[in-house]
Amino acid sequence: MTANIDNLRKENDLIDLFCTLVQIPSPSGEEEKVSAKIVEILTSAGIQAKQDDFKNVIAKLSATDPSKKPLLLSAHMDVVGDASDVNIRISECERFIETDKTRPLGADDKVGVSAAMHLAMYLKNHPEIKHGGLELVFTRDEEQNMTGIHNVKFDEIDSEYVMVLDADKLGQIQISGASYTNGTLIVNAYKGGHSGIDIGDTSRVNAVKLIGELIAQIPQGEYKRDEYGTVTSINIGSVIGGGVEPVIQKIAQKQIEAQSYIEYVANNSLTNIINTKAMAKYSIRSSEEANEQQLINDIKNIVEEFNKKYEGLALAEFIAKSKMKAFEKSGDETIQKICIQACENTGIKGEVSSFHAGAETHIYAHEKNKHNQVFKPYLIGLADIYNMHSSNEMVDIESFLKGYEFLKESFMIFNK
Repeated sequence: MTANIDNLRKENDLIDLFCTLVQIPSPSGEEEKVSAKIVEILTSAGIQAKQDDFKNVIAKLSATDPSKKPLLLSAHMDVVGDASDVNIRISECERFIETDKTRPLGADDKVGVSAAMHLAMYLKNHPEIKHGGLELVFTRDEEQNMTGIHNVKFDEIDSEYVMVLDADKLGQIQISGASYTNGTLIVNAYKGGHSGIDIGDTSRVNAVKLIGELIAQIPQGEYKRDEYGTVTSINIGSVIGGGVEPVIQKIAQKQIEAQSYIEYVANNSLTNIINTKAMAKYSIRSSEEANEQQLINDIKNIVEEFNKKYEGLALAEFIAKSKMKAFEKSGDETIQKICIQACENTGIKGEVSSFHAGAETHIYAHEKNKHNQVFKPYLIGLADIYNMHSSNEMVDIESFLKGYEFLKESFMIFNK
Protein backbone atom coordinates (compact mmCIF):
# COMPACT_ATOMS: atom_id res chain seq x y z
CA MET A 1 0.00 0.00 0.00
CA THR A 2 1.64 3.19 -1.20
CA ALA A 3 -0.72 5.72 0.42
CA ASN A 4 -0.63 6.40 4.12
CA ILE A 5 -3.56 7.68 6.17
CA ASP A 6 -1.29 9.80 8.38
CA ASN A 7 0.23 11.54 5.37
CA LEU A 8 -3.23 12.25 3.95
CA ARG A 9 -4.33 13.74 7.26
CA LYS A 10 -1.30 16.05 7.28
CA GLU A 11 -2.09 17.18 3.74
CA ASN A 12 -5.77 17.96 4.24
CA ASP A 13 -7.47 19.54 7.26
CA LEU A 14 -10.94 18.25 6.32
CA ILE A 15 -9.71 14.67 6.11
CA ASP A 16 -7.86 15.09 9.40
CA LEU A 17 -11.02 16.36 11.10
CA PHE A 18 -13.08 13.52 9.67
CA CYS A 19 -10.55 10.94 10.83
CA THR A 20 -10.44 12.50 14.30
CA LEU A 21 -14.19 12.11 14.63
CA VAL A 22 -14.54 8.60 13.18
CA GLN A 23 -11.82 7.33 15.51
CA ILE A 24 -14.06 8.19 18.46
CA PRO A 25 -16.62 5.35 18.75
CA SER A 26 -20.12 6.79 19.10
CA PRO A 27 -22.83 4.13 18.90
CA SER A 28 -26.37 5.38 19.42
CA GLY A 29 -26.78 6.44 23.04
CA GLU A 30 -23.02 6.65 23.65
CA GLU A 31 -22.09 9.88 21.87
CA GLU A 32 -20.76 11.81 24.87
CA LYS A 33 -17.08 11.63 23.88
CA VAL A 34 -17.55 12.73 20.29
CA SER A 35 -20.03 15.41 21.37
CA ALA A 36 -17.50 16.84 23.83
CA LYS A 37 -14.72 16.70 21.20
CA ILE A 38 -16.83 18.60 18.67
CA VAL A 39 -17.54 21.35 21.21
CA GLU A 40 -13.85 21.49 22.10
CA ILE A 41 -12.75 21.85 18.47
CA LEU A 42 -15.34 24.49 17.60
CA THR A 43 -14.78 26.49 20.78
CA SER A 44 -11.02 26.45 20.20
CA ALA A 45 -11.70 27.89 16.75
CA GLY A 46 -13.62 30.78 18.31
CA ILE A 47 -17.07 29.47 17.39
CA GLN A 48 -19.90 29.54 19.91
CA ALA A 49 -20.72 25.88 20.64
CA LYS A 50 -22.39 23.98 23.46
CA GLN A 51 -24.08 20.75 24.40
CA ASP A 52 -27.79 21.14 25.01
CA ASP A 53 -29.65 19.35 27.81
CA PHE A 54 -29.70 16.15 25.72
CA LYS A 55 -26.03 16.51 24.72
CA ASN A 56 -26.80 17.36 21.12
CA VAL A 57 -24.28 19.94 19.89
CA ILE A 58 -25.60 23.38 18.97
CA ALA A 59 -23.22 25.91 17.40
CA LYS A 60 -23.63 29.35 15.89
CA LEU A 61 -21.47 31.62 13.80
CA SER A 62 -22.66 35.22 13.90
CA ALA A 63 -23.65 37.04 10.73
CA THR A 64 -21.17 39.38 9.08
CA ASP A 65 -24.08 40.92 7.17
CA PRO A 66 -27.32 41.05 9.24
CA SER A 67 -29.33 41.87 6.11
CA LYS A 68 -28.82 38.28 4.91
CA LYS A 69 -30.54 35.13 6.17
CA PRO A 70 -28.87 32.45 8.32
CA LEU A 71 -28.54 28.84 7.18
CA LEU A 72 -28.72 25.71 9.32
CA LEU A 73 -26.55 22.65 8.66
CA SER A 74 -27.62 19.49 10.47
CA ALA A 75 -26.05 16.05 10.86
CA HIS A 76 -26.00 13.23 13.41
CA MET A 77 -23.11 12.13 15.60
CA ASP A 78 -24.11 8.52 16.32
CA VAL A 79 -23.05 5.62 14.14
CA VAL A 80 -24.04 2.01 13.60
CA GLY A 81 -21.57 -0.14 15.54
CA ASP A 82 -20.29 -0.64 19.03
CA ALA A 83 -17.77 1.05 21.32
CA SER A 84 -14.79 -0.92 19.99
CA ASP A 85 -11.72 0.78 18.48
CA VAL A 86 -12.08 2.28 15.02
CA ASN A 87 -8.89 1.43 13.15
CA ILE A 88 -8.82 3.38 9.89
CA ARG A 89 -6.68 3.09 6.79
CA ILE A 90 -6.61 3.92 3.09
CA SER A 91 -7.82 1.11 0.82
CA GLU A 92 -5.47 -0.87 -1.39
CA CYS A 93 -6.70 1.04 -4.46
CA GLU A 94 -6.04 4.32 -2.59
CA ARG A 95 -9.55 5.64 -3.34
CA PHE A 96 -11.25 5.09 -0.01
CA ILE A 97 -10.97 5.59 3.71
CA GLU A 98 -12.08 2.38 5.41
CA THR A 99 -11.56 0.39 8.60
CA ASP A 100 -9.62 -2.80 9.18
CA LYS A 101 -12.94 -4.57 8.41
CA THR A 102 -13.72 -5.28 12.05
CA ARG A 103 -16.50 -2.67 12.36
CA PRO A 104 -18.33 0.10 10.43
CA LEU A 105 -16.43 3.28 9.64
CA GLY A 106 -19.05 5.81 10.76
CA ALA A 107 -18.95 7.90 7.59
CA ASP A 108 -22.70 8.02 8.17
CA ASP A 109 -22.85 10.71 9.37
CA LYS A 110 -19.42 11.99 10.35
CA VAL A 111 -18.96 13.07 6.75
CA GLY A 112 -21.78 15.55 7.37
CA VAL A 113 -20.56 16.60 10.81
CA SER A 114 -16.96 17.21 9.75
CA ALA A 115 -17.91 19.07 6.55
CA ALA A 116 -20.24 21.39 8.46
CA MET A 117 -17.59 22.04 11.13
CA HIS A 118 -14.92 22.68 8.52
CA LEU A 119 -17.12 25.23 6.74
CA ALA A 120 -17.82 27.02 10.03
CA MET A 121 -14.11 27.21 10.82
CA TYR A 122 -13.33 28.45 7.30
CA LEU A 123 -15.89 31.24 7.65
CA LYS A 124 -14.54 32.15 11.08
CA ASN A 125 -11.08 32.55 9.54
CA HIS A 126 -12.47 34.69 6.69
CA PRO A 127 -14.55 37.46 8.30
CA GLU A 128 -14.45 39.37 5.02
CA ILE A 129 -17.03 36.94 3.61
CA LYS A 130 -20.47 38.52 3.93
CA HIS A 131 -23.11 36.13 5.19
CA GLY A 132 -26.21 35.97 7.37
CA GLY A 133 -24.82 33.51 9.88
CA LEU A 134 -24.36 29.77 10.10
CA GLU A 135 -26.05 27.47 12.60
CA LEU A 136 -25.02 23.87 13.27
CA VAL A 137 -27.06 21.11 14.90
CA PHE A 138 -25.40 17.75 15.54
CA THR A 139 -27.77 15.20 17.03
CA ARG A 140 -27.58 11.97 19.01
CA ASP A 141 -29.39 8.68 18.40
CA GLU A 142 -30.51 9.20 14.80
CA GLU A 143 -29.86 5.60 13.82
CA GLN A 144 -32.17 4.00 16.37
CA ASN A 145 -34.89 6.20 17.84
CA MET A 146 -34.25 9.80 16.70
CA THR A 147 -34.42 10.95 20.29
CA GLY A 148 -31.71 13.53 19.61
CA ILE A 149 -33.63 15.52 16.99
CA HIS A 150 -36.81 15.25 19.06
CA ASN A 151 -34.99 16.95 21.93
CA VAL A 152 -33.65 19.89 19.92
CA LYS A 153 -35.04 23.26 21.07
CA PHE A 154 -36.30 24.38 17.68
CA ASP A 155 -37.60 27.67 19.06
CA GLU A 156 -34.00 28.74 19.66
CA ILE A 157 -33.01 28.36 16.00
CA ASP A 158 -33.00 31.43 13.72
CA SER A 159 -32.68 29.69 10.35
CA GLU A 160 -35.61 28.83 8.15
CA TYR A 161 -33.67 26.75 5.61
CA VAL A 162 -32.02 23.49 6.68
CA MET A 163 -29.51 21.34 4.84
CA VAL A 164 -29.47 17.91 6.48
CA LEU A 165 -26.10 16.47 5.42
CA ASP A 166 -26.97 12.80 5.58
CA ALA A 167 -27.48 11.37 2.08
CA ASP A 168 -25.04 8.68 0.91
CA LYS A 169 -24.17 9.85 -2.61
CA LEU A 170 -22.39 13.00 -3.74
CA GLY A 171 -24.74 15.53 -5.33
CA GLN A 172 -27.97 14.10 -4.00
CA ILE A 173 -30.55 16.85 -3.44
CA GLN A 174 -33.51 15.13 -1.89
CA ILE A 175 -36.59 17.31 -1.71
CA SER A 176 -39.08 14.98 -0.04
CA GLY A 177 -39.14 11.78 1.97
CA ALA A 178 -41.64 9.09 2.77
CA SER A 179 -43.69 8.71 5.90
CA TYR A 180 -43.79 5.43 7.78
CA THR A 181 -47.16 3.98 8.77
CA ASN A 182 -47.69 0.62 10.43
CA GLY A 183 -50.69 -1.28 9.04
CA THR A 184 -52.41 -4.22 10.75
CA LEU A 185 -54.94 -6.41 8.98
CA ILE A 186 -57.03 -8.60 11.30
CA VAL A 187 -59.56 -11.28 10.42
CA ASN A 188 -61.76 -12.87 13.09
CA ALA A 189 -64.02 -15.78 12.16
CA TYR A 190 -66.94 -16.22 14.53
CA LYS A 191 -67.07 -19.99 14.59
CA GLY A 192 -64.18 -22.43 14.56
CA GLY A 193 -64.23 -26.17 14.77
CA HIS A 194 -62.61 -29.49 13.97
CA SER A 195 -61.04 -29.73 10.54
CA GLY A 196 -62.53 -33.17 10.00
CA ILE A 197 -65.82 -33.37 11.86
CA ASP A 198 -66.95 -29.79 11.14
CA ILE A 199 -65.40 -29.24 7.72
CA GLY A 200 -68.70 -29.51 5.87
CA ASP A 201 -70.44 -26.87 7.99
CA THR A 202 -70.64 -23.73 5.82
CA SER A 203 -71.19 -21.54 8.89
CA ARG A 204 -67.59 -22.21 9.85
CA VAL A 205 -65.08 -20.23 7.75
CA ASN A 206 -61.30 -20.38 8.07
CA ALA A 207 -59.67 -17.07 9.03
CA VAL A 208 -56.37 -17.97 7.36
CA LYS A 209 -58.13 -18.66 4.06
CA LEU A 210 -60.07 -15.41 4.39
CA ILE A 211 -57.03 -13.27 5.08
CA GLY A 212 -55.43 -14.74 1.97
CA GLU A 213 -58.41 -13.52 -0.01
CA LEU A 214 -57.97 -10.01 1.42
CA ILE A 215 -54.20 -9.97 0.88
CA ALA A 216 -54.76 -10.82 -2.78
CA GLN A 217 -56.91 -7.69 -3.18
CA ILE A 218 -54.77 -5.25 -1.18
CA PRO A 219 -52.05 -3.55 -3.29
CA GLN A 220 -48.43 -4.63 -2.88
CA GLY A 221 -45.37 -2.63 -3.91
CA GLU A 222 -45.37 0.74 -5.62
CA TYR A 223 -48.73 2.52 -5.41
CA LYS A 224 -47.75 5.88 -6.95
CA ARG A 225 -44.69 7.22 -8.72
CA ASP A 226 -43.68 10.64 -10.08
CA GLU A 227 -40.64 12.10 -11.84
CA TYR A 228 -38.63 12.04 -8.59
CA GLY A 229 -39.24 8.36 -7.80
CA THR A 230 -41.62 6.32 -5.69
CA VAL A 231 -44.21 8.48 -3.92
CA THR A 232 -46.31 5.88 -2.11
CA SER A 233 -45.75 2.17 -1.48
CA ILE A 234 -47.09 -0.67 0.61
CA ASN A 235 -45.29 -3.81 1.71
CA ILE A 236 -46.63 -6.84 3.54
CA GLY A 237 -44.21 -7.84 6.28
CA SER A 238 -45.79 -10.93 7.82
CA VAL A 239 -48.84 -13.15 7.93
CA ILE A 240 -49.68 -15.21 10.96
CA GLY A 241 -52.70 -17.14 12.09
CA GLY A 242 -54.24 -20.48 12.88
CA GLY A 243 -52.82 -23.12 15.16
CA VAL A 244 -49.44 -21.53 15.81
CA GLU A 245 -49.86 -20.50 19.45
CA PRO A 246 -48.42 -23.66 21.08
CA VAL A 247 -45.41 -23.63 18.75
CA ILE A 248 -44.68 -19.95 19.32
CA GLN A 249 -44.99 -20.48 23.07
CA LYS A 250 -42.31 -23.17 22.94
CA ILE A 251 -40.00 -20.84 20.99
CA ALA A 252 -40.62 -17.99 23.43
CA GLN A 253 -39.84 -20.28 26.36
CA LYS A 254 -36.72 -21.50 24.52
CA GLN A 255 -37.84 -25.09 24.71
CA ILE A 256 -36.63 -25.69 21.17
CA GLU A 257 -33.71 -24.64 19.02
CA ALA A 258 -34.43 -24.38 15.34
CA GLN A 259 -32.29 -23.26 12.43
CA SER A 260 -35.37 -21.91 10.67
CA TYR A 261 -38.18 -20.76 12.93
CA ILE A 262 -40.48 -20.23 9.95
CA GLU A 263 -39.97 -23.83 8.90
CA TYR A 264 -40.37 -25.06 12.46
CA VAL A 265 -43.61 -23.15 13.00
CA ALA A 266 -45.03 -24.30 9.66
CA ASN A 267 -44.14 -27.94 10.23
CA ASN A 268 -45.52 -28.02 13.76
CA SER A 269 -48.62 -25.87 13.49
CA LEU A 270 -51.98 -27.45 14.22
CA THR A 271 -53.87 -28.42 11.07
CA ASN A 272 -56.86 -30.06 12.72
CA ILE A 273 -58.71 -26.83 13.55
CA ILE A 274 -60.78 -24.42 11.51
CA ASN A 275 -58.89 -21.23 12.31
CA THR A 276 -60.68 -18.27 13.85
CA LYS A 277 -58.00 -15.56 13.79
CA ALA A 278 -55.34 -14.33 11.37
CA MET A 279 -53.25 -11.18 11.11
CA ALA A 280 -50.98 -9.53 8.58
CA LYS A 281 -48.59 -6.61 9.13
CA TYR A 282 -47.87 -3.94 6.54
CA SER A 283 -45.62 -0.94 6.14
CA ILE A 284 -46.92 2.05 4.20
CA ARG A 285 -44.57 4.81 3.06
CA SER A 286 -45.47 8.01 1.24
CA SER A 287 -44.01 11.45 0.60
CA GLU A 288 -47.54 12.76 -0.01
CA GLU A 289 -49.92 12.63 2.92
CA ALA A 290 -53.03 12.84 0.72
CA ASN A 291 -51.92 9.91 -1.43
CA GLU A 292 -51.14 7.81 1.64
CA GLN A 293 -54.63 8.48 2.94
CA GLN A 294 -56.04 7.48 -0.44
CA LEU A 295 -54.24 4.14 -0.22
CA ILE A 296 -55.50 3.55 3.33
CA ASN A 297 -59.04 4.41 2.21
CA ASP A 298 -58.72 1.96 -0.70
CA ILE A 299 -57.74 -0.78 1.73
CA LYS A 300 -60.58 0.05 4.08
CA ASN A 301 -63.03 -0.09 1.16
CA ILE A 302 -61.71 -3.56 0.30
CA VAL A 303 -62.22 -4.60 3.92
CA GLU A 304 -65.72 -3.13 3.94
CA GLU A 305 -66.73 -5.13 0.87
CA PHE A 306 -65.22 -8.24 2.46
CA ASN A 307 -67.31 -7.72 5.60
CA LYS A 308 -70.47 -7.43 3.54
CA LYS A 309 -69.64 -10.68 1.78
CA TYR A 310 -68.96 -12.59 5.01
CA GLU A 311 -71.53 -10.87 7.23
CA GLY A 312 -72.43 -13.14 10.14
CA LEU A 313 -69.43 -15.40 9.49
CA ALA A 314 -66.35 -13.23 9.98
CA LEU A 315 -65.20 -9.66 10.50
CA ALA A 316 -62.05 -7.97 9.20
CA GLU A 317 -60.49 -4.62 10.07
CA PHE A 318 -57.47 -2.62 8.95
CA ILE A 319 -55.74 -0.37 11.48
CA ALA A 320 -53.21 2.24 10.28
CA LYS A 321 -50.92 3.85 12.85
CA SER A 322 -48.53 6.62 11.82
CA LYS A 323 -44.94 6.22 13.06
CA MET A 324 -43.39 9.11 11.14
CA LYS A 325 -45.04 11.87 9.15
CA ALA A 326 -43.96 12.55 5.59
CA PHE A 327 -41.39 15.15 4.61
CA GLU A 328 -43.38 16.72 1.78
CA LYS A 329 -41.94 18.76 -1.09
CA SER A 330 -41.91 22.45 -0.29
CA GLY A 331 -43.25 25.02 -2.72
CA ASP A 332 -40.14 27.09 -1.90
CA GLU A 333 -37.36 25.83 -4.18
CA THR A 334 -34.67 28.24 -2.94
CA ILE A 335 -32.25 25.61 -1.61
CA GLN A 336 -32.99 23.20 -4.45
CA LYS A 337 -32.02 25.80 -7.06
CA ILE A 338 -28.97 26.91 -5.07
CA CYS A 339 -27.68 23.34 -4.79
CA ILE A 340 -28.21 22.68 -8.50
CA GLN A 341 -26.21 25.81 -9.32
CA ALA A 342 -23.51 24.84 -6.82
CA CYS A 343 -23.21 21.41 -8.42
CA GLU A 344 -22.73 23.01 -11.83
CA ASN A 345 -20.18 25.47 -10.46
CA THR A 346 -18.10 22.72 -8.83
CA GLY A 347 -18.39 20.16 -11.64
CA ILE A 348 -20.60 17.75 -9.73
CA LYS A 349 -23.55 15.88 -11.18
CA GLY A 350 -26.53 16.94 -9.08
CA GLU A 351 -29.57 14.72 -8.76
CA VAL A 352 -32.89 16.03 -7.47
CA SER A 353 -34.97 13.20 -6.08
CA SER A 354 -37.33 11.97 -3.42
CA PHE A 355 -36.19 9.27 -0.99
CA HIS A 356 -38.44 6.48 0.15
CA ALA A 357 -37.32 6.33 3.76
CA GLY A 358 -37.12 8.40 6.94
CA ALA A 359 -34.54 10.94 8.10
CA GLU A 360 -34.27 13.95 10.37
CA THR A 361 -35.68 16.07 7.53
CA HIS A 362 -39.06 14.60 8.47
CA ILE A 363 -38.87 16.09 11.96
CA TYR A 364 -37.69 19.52 10.81
CA ALA A 365 -40.50 19.67 8.23
CA HIS A 366 -43.10 19.67 11.01
CA GLU A 367 -41.40 22.10 13.39
CA LYS A 368 -41.03 25.90 13.57
CA ASN A 369 -38.06 28.14 14.34
CA LYS A 370 -37.94 31.01 16.86
CA HIS A 371 -39.62 33.28 14.30
CA ASN A 372 -42.59 30.89 13.96
CA GLN A 373 -41.48 29.84 10.47
CA VAL A 374 -41.88 26.22 9.42
CA PHE A 375 -38.47 24.80 8.57
CA LYS A 376 -37.69 24.04 4.93
CA PRO A 377 -35.30 21.05 5.02
CA TYR A 378 -33.42 19.21 2.28
CA LEU A 379 -31.39 16.00 2.50
CA ILE A 380 -27.99 16.57 0.89
CA GLY A 381 -25.22 14.15 -0.17
CA LEU A 382 -21.60 15.25 0.34
CA ALA A 383 -19.74 12.03 -0.48
CA ASP A 384 -20.09 8.59 -2.00
CA ILE A 385 -20.39 6.20 0.94
CA TYR A 386 -20.37 2.49 0.19
CA ASN A 387 -21.53 -0.54 2.19
CA MET A 388 -23.00 1.75 4.82
CA HIS A 389 -23.48 0.30 8.32
CA SER A 390 -21.29 -2.73 7.57
CA SER A 391 -17.69 -3.62 8.37
CA ASN A 392 -16.96 -2.92 4.68
CA GLU A 393 -18.17 0.69 4.93
CA MET A 394 -15.91 3.13 3.13
CA VAL A 395 -15.97 6.70 1.85
CA ASP A 396 -14.62 7.83 -1.50
CA ILE A 397 -11.94 10.42 -0.68
CA GLU A 398 -12.18 12.46 -3.88
CA SER A 399 -15.97 12.63 -3.69
CA PHE A 400 -15.78 13.85 -0.09
CA LEU A 401 -13.39 16.66 -1.01
CA LYS A 402 -15.66 17.65 -3.89
CA GLY A 403 -18.67 17.43 -1.59
CA TYR A 404 -17.14 19.94 0.78
CA GLU A 405 -16.50 22.37 -2.10
CA PHE A 406 -20.12 21.87 -3.17
CA LEU A 407 -21.29 22.68 0.38
CA LYS A 408 -19.11 25.80 0.56
CA GLU A 409 -20.30 26.96 -2.87
CA SER A 410 -23.94 26.42 -1.84
CA PHE A 411 -23.39 28.63 1.19
CA MET A 412 -21.77 31.33 -0.93
CA ILE A 413 -24.64 31.34 -3.44
CA PHE A 414 -27.16 31.39 -0.59
CA ASN A 415 -25.52 34.59 0.66
CA LYS A 416 -25.23 36.43 -2.65
